[in-house]
Amino acid sequence: MKRKLISSTLALTVAFGGFTTAGTNVFAQENVKSKIEYNEQYNTPSYIIENWKALNTLAKAKKLSEKEVAFAYLKYRSKQLKLEGNMKDHFKVVEEEKDNENGTHHIKLIEQHNGVPIYGSDHTITLDENDNVKAYFGQVVPDLAEKDIPSKASISGEDAVEITKQDIEQEIGKVEHYDGEVTNEQFIYEHDGKFYLSYLVKASTSKPAPGYWHYFIDATNGEIINKANAIDHVTGFGKGVFGDKKKFEIALGDDDQYLLFDETRGDGVHTFDAQNMDFYLFHLLSILLGYTGEEITSGHKYFNDPAAVDAHVNAGKVYDYYLETFNRDSFDGEGAKIISSVHVGEAWNNAAWNGKLMMYGDGDGRNFLPLSGGLDVIAHELTHAVTDRTAGLVYENESGALNESLSDIMGAMVDRDDWQIGEEIYTPDIEGDALRSMSDPTSVQNAITGPYPDHYNDRYTGEEDNGGVHINSSINNKAAYLVAEGGNHYDVTVEGIGREKTEQIYYRALTKYLTSTSDFSMMRQAAIQAASDLYGENSSAVEAVNRAYDAVGVE
Repeated sequence: MKRKLISSTLALTVAFGGFTTAGTNVFAQENVKSKIEYNEQYNTPSYIIENWKALNTLAKAKKLSEKEVAFAYLKYRSKQLKLEGNMKDHFKVVEEEKDNENGTHHIKLIEQHNGVPIYGSDHTITLDENDNVKAYFGQVVPDLAEKDIPSKASISGEDAVEITKQDIEQEIGKVEHYDGEVTNEQFIYEHDGKFYLSYLVKASTSKPAPGYWHYFIDATNGEIINKANAIDHVTGFGKGVFGDKKKFEIALGDDDQYLLFDETRGDGVHTFDAQNMDFYLFHLLSILLGYTGEEITSGHKYFNDPAAVDAHVNAGKVYDYYLETFNRDSFDGEGAKIISSVHVGEAWNNAAWNGKLMMYGDGDGRNFLPLSGGLDVIAHELTHAVTDRTAGLVYENESGALNESLSDIMGAMVDRDDWQIGEEIYTPDIEGDALRSMSDPTSVQNAITGPYPDHYNDRYTGEEDNGGVHINSSINNKAAYLVAEGGNHYDVTVEGIGREKTEQIYYRALTKYLTSTSDFSMMRQAAIQAASDLYGENSSAVEAVNRAYDAVGVE
């Protein structure tokens, strides 16, 4: 979705005052300077950057809560958002988070119509330590009352699940077991210009084929509106097992068999073998995720499955990275169990996060070695899980490219030796080869366009690769590299700020500002906001981000 910058310095005054929120009159502080970008599809703001304060007109009125401030702000901006009436009818708060380090408060909302959420129309509002609104990110779909959207479902969510399962089996064959619960949630969903009352059904499979299935089912007649396999195919990550000795945490089971289960990290790091997909319950497995795999056991402390050892050790390292670097306890922030499955498929040249677990192929030995051996592979896949739980970047077009890029960025931050992706396990007989290069994207070829692009003007706009999610990820990868390392790119010079600051900026942008349909322009602004939060508005970090995105042509 293309975006267009409308105004960078709108001056707003007290003339906007006089509306009521929670029984208290509030109005905008005068001389508020704002930067607004509008999306072209709906002509509503993609982001607003300003410093807006909600003031009580009643001297003895109680202080507004952060949530009340957010709704007051939405009312204040209702003209730009093209909404009328009570903002609580238009939006639902889905999450609030206080950042104790710098005092900011982050509120996530979703637009709704007749109480049903609008798919892809999620929003974030950020307040500073004084409860001033400093940033809004999102996309309002206006005029929903005119869209002739059905208000009553004719089928249940369980019906939608059964319709989905039947279609999945037509796609891949009989599914004996799904990886966890098949979920359904009601949304208003826009497809090809029409708005539907729908169920979004999500299902994860390992056999007979890996999949993270997303189905939109018409709630009025049970027809399939749209469907996609949103599994991330990483074609070329990891390194092989070269006999290097590693120490790792295991557990002793009830029958004196040792397990690849590490109970020292969150709710555990658990590694399985996908060659036999029957369910198998074992020691300290308290949360049944539905994974149809076989426990990997050993009668002694030595495990002779190199792919499983690498998956287990590297998952623990990535867990430690997120905890030590961002104070994030596993991918959900609450210690969720990390499950890996190795030996997926026959010589499968891939790795994937399927919404429930990580899956690794053994590679064909020529193009790829076993993918679980790559530390950056596992960091990449677990970051997809983090993205699932935070921004939820839709896996297509620019938002999908950002989804891929952020996984690459964190992969390169965990495996800090270089700025290449999958260099050890991709084409092992070719010295220096890699799947992608963040420092020089054009030095690596992809099967669709040739060299990966390093500038927005060279982005891929076709339909292959879900709209170029892997191809165009290299544009944002290059920007992140420039932020960290600096350099001259297309006659723009960037002074790098180092990996430590760069990783903090991109993590904060992902978890605090980006939304499901964010594009490259929103990524730039989210990174600017994150850098400003962390290091100050006039910092070298903000300057580096601005110049890096100038260098790759993202406005």
